[in-house]
Amino acid sequence: METQKNNPLHGIKLEQILTDLEAYYGWEYMGTIINIKCFNDRPSIKSSLKFLRRTPWARTKVEYMYLKMLKNKR
Repeated sequence: METQKNNPLHGIKLEQILTDLEAYYGWEYMGTIINIKCFNDRPSIKSSLKFLRRTPWARTKVEYMYLKMLKNKR
């Protein structure tokens, strides 16, 4: 198996990404930046996971937001 040295998301589960983003930004801010229903209408980790696993464009935006959050925390 090849290691992914240049992939900062390697080994981080989507659930952890959402949990960290929600704790850092909150659902309201996340819904403002990425306008998707699962962030704006009764948001939850479960509904967000279900949507993001089926919607590659939205997952990409969430992953990008997570990387920006990590950069800002340094």
